[in-house]
Amino acid sequence: MTDPRRSSRGFSSLGNIMVLGGDPKAPSPISRISRSDLELLMRTLEVSFVRLSECVVSSGFGLMLGSHDAPGLHYNLRGHGVGYIGNGPAIELEPHTMIIVPPHSPLRIDVPGARSSSTVKLVDGKTNCTLIDGVHRYVAGGGTPDVLMICGFFHAVYASSISLFGTLSAPIVERFEACNMLDQTLKAALAELVSQEVGAHAMSSALLKQVIVTLLRRALSSPNSWVEQFSLLRDPQIARAFAVMVDNPGAPHTVQSLAGSASLSRSAFMARFHDVIGRSPMLVLRDLRMRQAARQLTSGTYSVEQVAANAGYESRSSFIRAFRNTFGLDPSSFRASRLSVSPSSAVGFDLDEK
Repeated sequence: MTDPRRSSRGFSSLGNIMVLGGDPKAPSPISRISRSDLELLMRTLEVSFVRLSECVVSSGFGLMLGSHDAPGLHYNLRGHGVGYIGNGPAIELEPHTMIIVPPHSPLRIDVPGARSSSTVKLVDGKTNCTLIDGVHRYVAGGGTPDVLMICGFFHAVYASSISLFGTLSAPIVERFEACNMLDQTLKAALAELVSQEVGAHAMSSALLKQVIVTLLRRALSSPNSWVEQFSLLRDPQIARAFAVMVDNPGAPHTVQSLAGSASLSRSAFMARFHDVIGRSPMLVLRDLRMRQAARQLTSGTYSVEQVAANAGYESRSSFIRAFRNTFGLDPSSFRASRLSVSPSSAVGFDLDEK
């Protein structure tokens, strides 16, 4: 089976992910968790793994990994490639890239050949998996692999009941450095499984928790908007309303309907939403809609009318006015500017409160 290299297309409803050839500059998070709340989260965090494995891919091959009902963790130990989650945009894989994949989302890892126009031969991980020293190894290609990743599925629970990543709707992508030693930590977790000594499972879970804690520390500084979901943990009812907005920004939300989703009165909802996020629900909803609109315009596959409808605007002129107020350009000019620049800056954008 062969497949041409795909362009960076698609969008996600939450979070700015680093797409292939993308600008690392991400939209400013709407809200960020406080240091004290993050400290509490980490003290009550419980992490357990479902499975850990190795994934190796050679040049000219692509490895297709199935989905799981638990979130996935994929860490690139070495090499360069491209990842695709479902039909989403391409994710550039560099050494020390970590991807948290939402539940029920398949992952594909491509390592294109020397020629940019080359195709990759796809390999189904289910049919090309071997058990080596107690560790499952998924292989695409032969010889020395170009990309080596540690992959697995896990559960992370806060305060014994709240899943941190179970409702994730878009992938988290973060770049780390060798000095963070996450590669060594994950290798040690695999080694524990290989040893099959007493407490191996507990030790592997403890090591995986170190990896998750290192990621969560990024919630204080990362410019990527995945950090938003953690700022809401101290108020599950507001988190529920925010999830409704994120899941479908273009729906006809009102303050009253959002308050209902949080099981709160209108006044209590407004007060608590502003206390947690620092802005009104309608301002946040506008930014979520504009963020989605910008991604759809950048993908080049939607008309302005479709983008406007998807963002919940019945009037094209109202959408254009709101978009111009946010980005300083009308949608057509925005799309042209993004598609005409070099690939290295084709998909970055900022959202400022207006």
